[in-house]
Amino acid sequence: MQARMNVAQVAPEAYRAVLGLEKYVRANVEHRVLELVKLRASMVNGCAFCVDMHSREALDAGESSRRLFAVAAWHDAPFFDERERAALALTDAVTRLGEHGVPDEVWDEATRVFAAKEVADLVLAIATINVWNRISVTTRTQPPTD
Repeated sequence: MQARMNVAQVAPEAYRAVLGLEKYVRANVEHRVLELVKLRASMVNGCAFCVDMHSREALDAGESSRRLFAVAAWHDAPFFDERERAALALTDAVTRLGEHGVPDEVWDEATRVFAAKEVADLVLAIATINVWNRISVTTRTQPPTD
């Protein structure tokens, strides 16, 4: 499959704006949670480029391959703490945003285990990875084959 376009080249100002949001969430969301969120949303969205990038970045940062593989089945995996589970549930709900939005029980659990600012930053992180996924899937951005 060949890439359709390079958005960074065609619309550099817009790309820099999304990159600015990315920099914000990297600075404000706990790294371990952020990598799980990015990987999960990318799996849900079928973004090969982002699944590859975020799994490699997480491994490089010391995350275990066992936990990364388990992100695909996080509901049943025993490897995640309550904050990570709440973040993954929120990621699923926001990424698969249906006609009824984010269920109250998902929101309530997120606000129980995270402070308000942390939830706001988490929502921004989920929105940001969904933007990157939509850009990459639409333009058929391919992961490196090295």
